[in-house]
Amino acid sequence: MAGAGPGLALGGLLDYKTAKFALTRNRRVGLLHRLLQLGVLGYLLGWVLLVRKGYQDTDRAPRAAVVTKLKGAAAVAGTSRRLWDAADYARPPQGEDVIFLVTNFIATAQQAQGTCPESAAVLDAVCTEDADCPMGNPVARGNGIKTGKCVMFNTTHSTCEIYGWCPVENSTLPRKPLLAEAENFTLFIKNTVHFTKFNFSKCNTLQTNDPTYFKTCLYDSFFSPSCPVFRVRDMVEAAGETFGDLALLGGSIGVRIEWDCDLDQPAARCQPQYSFSLQDRSYNFRTASYYWDSQRQLHRNLLKLYGIRFDISVHGQPHGFLLASLLLTLAGKFSIVPAAVSIGTGIAFFGAATVLCDLVLLYLDAKAEFYWKEKFEEAKPPKCKTEAAA
Repeated sequence: MAGAGPGLALGGLLDYKTAKFALTRNRRVGLLHRLLQLGVLGYLLGWVLLVRKGYQDTDRAPRAAVVTKLKGAAAVAGTSRRLWDAADYARPPQGEDVIFLVTNFIATAQQAQGTCPESAAVLDAVCTEDADCPMGNPVARGNGIKTGKCVMFNTTHSTCEIYGWCPVENSTLPRKPLLAEAENFTLFIKNTVHFTKFNFSKCNTLQTNDPTYFKTCLYDSFFSPSCPVFRVRDMVEAAGETFGDLALLGGSIGVRIEWDCDLDQPAARCQPQYSFSLQDRSYNFRTASYYWDSQRQLHRNLLKLYGIRFDISVHGQPHGFLLASLLLTLAGKFSIVPAAVSIGTGIAFFGAATVLCDLVLLYLDAKAEFYWKEKFEEAKPPKCKTEAAA
């Protein structure tokens, strides 16, 4: 018997198992099997094919180009009435995927380099004697370098004298946005997207021979979806804000252009969808213009600009149908791989439903022992006649 051990082990290793089908009249397991099959079929047709479009290939890395232009004019009243047009309130003037619209500002005119009292609003500059203003030290969050003197800023405050651009920057913010008319300005957004995987390009502007179309139209998702001219107030309101509140201290608005195109449909149906979101409630920066006076002394006019920054992002996901892919594979536009993966997954789920029902039948059913004997059977070859006679 000891010598038969390796032989039996080798014989078991070389055994071959084949499937045996046994028809069982078990309604509970049969119902479970049909319900699982219906669930798999619903998942495959409803979710994978219809909702997720698993039979289509996609290009998730499109190339996009954005050109922007702001249009409008506003007059600012004051000691001298000044007109602001696109060359004044648009930054950068050439128009890119990030553009800034000036809605408010603080002006400090005719600054020259010299000595003057630091602003009393700067905490590090408040002093009572010269010892509080060590010479050569920069003023923390201030406008210049301390000269070592404590001087009168006004009748109630003394501050350190500084060397810098004098007079120091004005910090009085207007109570209302100075460019309130900017709510009626328009932003033209021209976007061209190219899906290199499918060699497909599309522009968001209407192809028209009418030279006045873009000068008169305004974007409307229903009436004018191909007009990429947006009123600033409409964009701010679409982001959930009011123009007056956002224009005072500035802010940032995200403009998302979504290209979700089904390339099985005509190219005219591939249209972008626009959405707007508020990203920040405060935005400003400083800029200055320089000039020389008659005494050859350098001067500058300083502007602290508040406004709305528009950040434009482009996203795309084109896809194509399986049947079209069979016909147009040579053009490199479609791929059959996603469809094969989706169908293969569905077939695997059908097989898993059968395995699950087998486990229920063989291990959980009240007649599991009976079904086990019927399903598994050892097939033995018949004995030879000589062995039978012996």
